Amino acid sequence: MADITRRLGWRHLRSAPTSHIRHHRGGRLVHDGPGLGFWYRALSAALEEIPVGDREESMAFHARTADFQDVTVQATVVYRIGDPAVAAERLDFSVDPDTGVWRGAPLEQLSTLLSETAQQHALDVLSRTPLAAALVDGVSAVRERMAAGLAAESRLAETGLTVVGVRVIAIRPEPEVERALRTPARERIQQEADRATYERRAVAVERERTIAENELASRIELARQEERLVEQRGANARREAEEQAAADAVRAEAEAARTVRLAGAEAAALREVGEARAAAEAARLRAHGGADPAALRALTAARLAENLPRIDSLTVAPDVLTGLLARLGRDGGDGREAGA
Repeated sequence: MADITRRLGWRHLRSAPTSHIRHHRGGRLVHDGPGLGFWYRALSAALEEIPVGDREESMAFHARTADFQDVTVQATVVYRIGDPAVAAERLDFSVDPDTGVWRGAPLEQLSTLLSETAQQHALDVLSRTPLAAALVDGVSAVRERMAAGLAAESRLAETGLTVVGVRVIAIRPEPEVERALRTPARERIQQEADRATYERRAVAVERERTIAENELASRIELARQEERLVEQRGANARREAEEQAAADAVRAEAEAARTVRLAGAEAAALREVGEARAAAEAARLRAHGGADPAALRALTAARLAENLPRIDSLTVAPDVLTGLLARLGRDGGDGREAGA
């Protein structure tokens, strides 16, 4: 909307660059163009403001497909007034000279015209398209048909409108139908998820089996190695025992031979000692055989004395001494007698 200010009975209008202003005075066009600013008198001026910028018209409408299913179409049409003069001739864009407010509702008329025209082309396409195809390829088909239909619509060109673009946001069925349509896809997705889960579990089981087999193989190999180790230890023990037995046999044989040699040497020594003793005893006997008996008794007494224990003191009773002296006297007399 243009800005209008008052000064001493005059009005000053200032418009935006996207607004086309047409000023008539006395039935004659005085100002014509976008973004104008000028002074005028309210009593003699006729003003029109035509927006020339791009505008968007959003719409949502129901349609029925070829298989009698209701769908909702959400679309947006971008347009602008390409010829303000033609649009001003077909629609009422006049504004109040004092306030600058439209006296009519020209944009609502344009919105109704665009919506009904666009819906007509969309309904024509969807009425010959099954629901499944409309949900899959309907957006592009409806968009192309709406763009082509609006571009070829003579009423829009006669009104000075130019369609810049058409966007179809979505085509949706009723909630119950949408849930019914989603169910098979969800089931397939769930089946794929279940299959993936089963495959993952199968892979996990296979890996666990492989791990168990590897562990079992490792245990078997370890048992084999332990068996070989035990066998080797037994062989080593047997070899050590055999070596020890052989060494013991050698030591026993050597000890027996040494014992035999020692026994032979000892026997020979004993023989020699015995022979020497026998020879000495024989010589002694031969010597004693020719000796005087008194000398032999004296020698026997001396030998006996050598073997008697040590006597530190000797007490002789008078009776014993008298007997000994008497015996010595007799022995002495006998000796003298024998000597005579």
